[in-house]
Amino acid sequence: MSMTMTQKILANHAGLEEVKPGQLISAKLDLVLGNDITSPVAIKEFDKYGFASVFDKDKVTMVMDHFVPNKDIKAAQQCKTCRQFARRFDLTHYYDVGDMGIEHALLPEKGMVAAGECIIGADSHTCTYGALGAFSTGVGSSDMAAGMASGTCWFKVPGAIRFELINELSEGVSGKDVILHIIGKIGVDGALYQSMEFGGSGLSSLTMDDRLTIANMAIEAGAKNGIFEVDDITIAYMQERVHRPYHIVTPDMDAYDQIIEIDLSKIRPTIAFPHLPENTKTIDEITEQIKIDQVVIGSCTNGRISDMEVAARILKGHHVAKGVRTIIIPATQSIYKECIQRGFIDIFIDAGCIVSTPTCGPCLGGYMGILAENERCIATTNRNFVGRMGHTTSEIYLASPAIAAASAIVGYISEAKEIK
Repeated sequence: MSMTMTQKILANHAGLEEVKPGQLISAKLDLVLGNDITSPVAIKEFDKYGFASVFDKDKVTMVMDHFVPNKDIKAAQQCKTCRQFARRFDLTHYYDVGDMGIEHALLPEKGMVAAGECIIGADSHTCTYGALGAFSTGVGSSDMAAGMASGTCWFKVPGAIRFELINELSEGVSGKDVILHIIGKIGVDGALYQSMEFGGSGLSSLTMDDRLTIANMAIEAGAKNGIFEVDDITIAYMQERVHRPYHIVTPDMDAYDQIIEIDLSKIRPTIAFPHLPENTKTIDEITEQIKIDQVVIGSCTNGRISDMEVAARILKGHHVAKGVRTIIIPATQSIYKECIQRGFIDIFIDAGCIVSTPTCGPCLGGYMGILAENERCIATTNRNFVGRMGHTTSEIYLASPAIAAASAIVGYISEAKEIK
């Protein structure tokens, strides 16, 4: 029977020769992830059912990133619960203040994700790790609890859409523009409970950071997961970080429910308007000046060093517009340190930005950038739902770091060529 990449990984981890869409299976897990919001709920369930141990202390990880450093007493209590659990079971990979980062940037950086692996995380953007050819998906805290104890999880095998990438991205266009273009094309439920699988000749023009961004937002099209074919770029990335055997799977082309061709050369810088990621326009389609109050460059979607580099290149020698608050968040301590070494932090501060320790903070309306009534923000984050970053009348526009940085300078949504 023909199978997609996702289906082959699930079959391997379920001990089956083949699986088919809609089939219910139990699969072994290579990694179970939680953060400071979702882990406490999972820990409560773990204790409630009387589990006495985790299945593997090397394969259960908790990353304190949403409200860390703690914003209030409740956040502090949540982290304390996670900290005590990590100590109780001697978790190898527990990340807190000083060595944490935004989870979906940190784990690939640490070599904790590899091709062919099966990963669950109590966070919807766990689908990020498909950039490395892994099956990874978000689950609820109850499934996280069971996964921590048993090392297994149940799945309904998804069907799949293949995105056949051709040609190359134009200058100034990035992975963020690609995924916003795709979501604008198919809608926020266009891949509902399906795997979004990416391949084709155009794959070689996408950096690993581009792929991580695209896979990260698969959930915004309703997908179960996003996954990329493994090529030389993937292997080179893993060789620097992964020091264990991994398994590369290739798809059977006749296993897909649908194949959609994406011509990368035709994609223009794309912005998602309020209040859904599917509400997209290219920069060329914006006919009015959309003034902004705040810019956020960071998150698990676009907080990597290439994103910081793009922002620094555009901001260098300029100052953000009067009245525009610009918040830049390197996604991990390592990225933060490289920003210092490469002079990016000086550029950001000289341009009138603030630079934060790694945190999810503003993305989910947690802290470090809450929006007031009727304020507008352009952000490199992944969701622009009503009230996502603050007041229910505020507006969020999703964009690439290049568009966000240029917009910070001129004070309204624009691209770099408009900067004088």
